[in-house]
Amino acid sequence: MLGSTHGTLTTDSRRARVIACGEQPSPVVHGRPADVDDFDVSGRPLYADVPDLDRFFRPESVAVVGASDTEGRPNTGITRQLISWAERVGARLHPVHPTRRTVFGLPCFPSVADLPEQVDLAALLVGDPLGVIGELGEAKVKFAVAFASGFAETGAEGAAAQTRLAAAVRRSGLRLLGPNTNLNAFERFRDDLDGPAVALITQSGHQGRPVFAMQELGVRLSHWAPTGNEADLETADFISYFSERPEVGAIACYVEGLKDGRSFLLAADRAARRGVPVVAVKVGRTETGARTAASHTGKLTGADTVVDAAMRQYGVIRVDGLDELQDTAALLARARPPLADGVAVCSISGGTGAHFADLATAAGLRLPDLSAAKQAELHQWIPEYLNVANPVDNGGHPVGDRRGRKIIDALLADPEIGVLICPITGPFPPMSDRLAQDLVDAAEGTDKLVCVVWGSPVGTEAAYRETLLGSSRVATFRTFANCITAVRAHLEHHRFVGAYRSPFDEAPRTPSPSFRKAQALMRPGRQLSEHAAKQLLRAYGIRVPREQLVTSAAAAVRAAGLVGYPVVMKASGAQIAHKTELGLVKIGLTSASQVRDAYRELTDIARYEGISLDGVLVCQMVERGVEMVVGVTHDRLFGPTVAVGLGGVLVEVLRDTAVRVPPFGEDQARGMLRELRGRALLDGVRGAPPVDVDALVEVVLRVQRMALELGDDIAELDINPLMVLPRGQGAVALDALVVCR
Repeated sequence: MLGSTHGTLTTDSRRARVIACGEQPSPVVHGRPADVDDFDVSGRPLYADVPDLDRFFRPESVAVVGASDTEGRPNTGITRQLISWAERVGARLHPVHPTRRTVFGLPCFPSVADLPEQVDLAALLVGDPLGVIGELGEAKVKFAVAFASGFAETGAEGAAAQTRLAAAVRRSGLRLLGPNTNLNAFERFRDDLDGPAVALITQSGHQGRPVFAMQELGVRLSHWAPTGNEADLETADFISYFSERPEVGAIACYVEGLKDGRSFLLAADRAARRGVPVVAVKVGRTETGARTAASHTGKLTGADTVVDAAMRQYGVIRVDGLDELQDTAALLARARPPLADGVAVCSISGGTGAHFADLATAAGLRLPDLSAAKQAELHQWIPEYLNVANPVDNGGHPVGDRRGRKIIDALLADPEIGVLICPITGPFPPMSDRLAQDLVDAAEGTDKLVCVVWGSPVGTEAAYRETLLGSSRVATFRTFANCITAVRAHLEHHRFVGAYRSPFDEAPRTPSPSFRKAQALMRPGRQLSEHAAKQLLRAYGIRVPREQLVTSAAAAVRAAGLVGYPVVMKASGAQIAHKTELGLVKIGLTSASQVRDAYRELTDIARYEGISLDGVLVCQMVERGVEMVVGVTHDRLFGPTVAVGLGGVLVEVLRDTAVRVPPFGEDQARGMLRELRGRALLDGVRGAPPVDVDALVEVVLRVQRMALELGDDIAELDINPLMVLPRGQGAVALDALVVCR
């Protein structure tokens, strides 16, 4: 990440250092350093070019360096597959080997320099690709693929080798996929499928197999990018590229580690602007998973809570399993935008409908009660004793004749219903066959989403294999859970993109007037005293209590008179982190004698504990409100992050916080509050009045500005408690902790 650990380095000097010293901003804007106008106030980029990968996926000419046709050698199988792939995409292929004259009957050249033409893509079947990168650069090769392993996934020595490889690639001007990648990009894709496609990105080739196999279920797959160790080309590059492809309806990702947090956010932002859904499995939710991922790819996995929040912030749909990845991506690629968010459940069994409705409602789907008129319409074809309020129990029998289609059409005609789901827990021919055909026929005539859950464990039935899978308009699932996950993602994605405004467009590019005041308070490598920390907050317009810093009992009494009784007294020093536990806070003092006694007691405790004080704070006492915490931490992938949650002395016990990665706007700040389990406290509970949520949001946004301007200089900032007062009365930072980097 760009930025300084020294508090006096200005944003302008950060930018100047990038250009003067040749440092690469993160991410690399392909082919050039980003212009200074593309930086936010922290020195991080606000824009990244989309790499032109057309000639990677569809080259006109290919070189295979290290080609072989000797049976039994690994390179022979790879060479054979690349020749077959080149024929399919219409590319001219040139084997390269220093001692062979032909490979599989094709003329073989001793080096890349001897090739008869400039090639678009070079496949490197050599143990050490570093040795040929310079030669590829001189030959103006656009892309290369390095299959070799033994790099960052193997430890420190391999990581150093990968660093050298990445540096050579940057100098050469070509773009590299890998190392530690495979042949997935050169698979045989079905070309007989139509409709929007799924583009696939994986860091582990095998983990993409289930998504690739969806082609056999009629789902079109357009690309597969196996990114490997990402020495150069990374997941973010492919998200950006696929977002621009007109045939791509959704992007499915299997991610083990992110190379750079900001580049990932810029790519996700590009997809969100274009309304292209990104669905991702991101490993590293647990400590064990994170260790395993790091050993496999040699990259940081990042604090999972931050990764999770960043994905939600930019509309990336995170799922846990590969089955969820394939089902959710397929639905999002093919489904049209919803006309309504209401879900209707129609089944041939009352028990099935009730079970599905429970699960769907618990997941947040809205199953509206059908109107009395709609229920009366349905009872034309369904017996009166069956429930048709939603879920609809058709009793099974009507689906065997014309009435089944009428029921389906009636539900799809309801303006509140945007999604119709029919769970079929098991085949019951001919009834289930007729039902499947009715659903397919109805789906062909509507813009609304029709989903079927085919619960049979066999999966060989004609109604499933031929009727349902033969339709691109019906979304077919094998489990209730995957159907619900995909439908929820579909509705949430369209709500998100409909309201999306890129935070990068409004991100501050120049420092605020508060910045220079704040810099004067920074103490690199040290913790600020509470008094200094509050001065920092005050510089950014965050309200703190009336208070005075004193160094004698007499001065404390005078200060209490000026502040106004009752007062709070606190020891103030750069070494103090948890004053309450040490007895260094006295509250509710109402007289001069109490103030004198409190001063002596606080200084005696500090002397006994060996704590150096810069004085004692005499503070206004603020009581009535809800205690919150707002803070900044520094994530190793994303840089400064902002958190808000329930505060007070139990903050670490409650662990009720929400996180965002700057930059973000007011809508995201309010969204953070909605995520809190204790959100109801802000609305007033047990007779307490509602608090000033607007003031709380304003504090979050001001802290974000601090994070943007000072985030590389601050290791940690906590405002705890931030007392949020009743509506219209604001919020007051009662205590603050700041640790400088």
